[in-house]
Amino acid sequence: MNIAFISDIHGNATALEAVLDDIKQQDIDKIVVLGDLCFRGPEPKKSLDLIRNLDVPVIKGNADAWVTRGIQDGEVPEKVIGMMREEKDWTVQQLTEDDISYLENLPEHVTETIGEKKVYGFHATPDSLFDVVTPDTSDEDLKKAIMEKEEADIYLYGHIHKPYVRHIDGKIVANLGSVGLPFDGEAKASYLIVSENSTSIRKVSYDIDHAVQKLEDYGYPQGGLVADVYHTGKL
Repeated sequence: MNIAFISDIHGNATALEAVLDDIKQQDIDKIVVLGDLCFRGPEPKKSLDLIRNLDVPVIKGNADAWVTRGIQDGEVPEKVIGMMREEKDWTVQQLTEDDISYLENLPEHVTETIGEKKVYGFHATPDSLFDVVTPDTSDEDLKKAIMEKEEADIYLYGHIHKPYVRHIDGKIVANLGSVGLPFDGEAKASYLIVSENSTSIRKVSYDIDHAVQKLEDYGYPQGGLVADVYHTGKL
């Protein structure tokens, strides 16, 4: 049993299509999606449709919550909240009422079994869509933030857009990175494959110039900022 876990697409359908094509080349039995499907990219509707057409488990991310109920005070720095609300409003305009309802009703956790191993997935932490757990977090803090709520062998999350795999007390904690908006300094789409014997990150090249052109074609607010992330892999 091999499962591909993807997350943080952020409306970058060009990167998502490249990842889905790469998954087809692997020995994959199932795909699971850990949130952040539409917001902050040029093709929210196409990205959402691609995911919904897969008919696979999908959970909610913080950006999905922003699309459905708005960005609340204190959730992002005050200096950028106006800009991000403009992006949110643009994103909502591209979606249907059914799309919004779909995002609103997504669950916040997913459990999978691979052989004898239990995999527990969530977007940021088991208790929050917004908390940030970075790759350099200490083992003790990582256990408190990630591993205490649910007993599992493998814990997976997205949100931070920085992929890593850690081994702690015989268990695994891993971040998937981001399909559509990487922050790890590598301008590639990232996802993760879990099998009975391995947990590994995959990086996929995609047509960044095409994705940037989509930002321009559709008049995405703050398109220059997003294009810079596409090119550099940094926020």
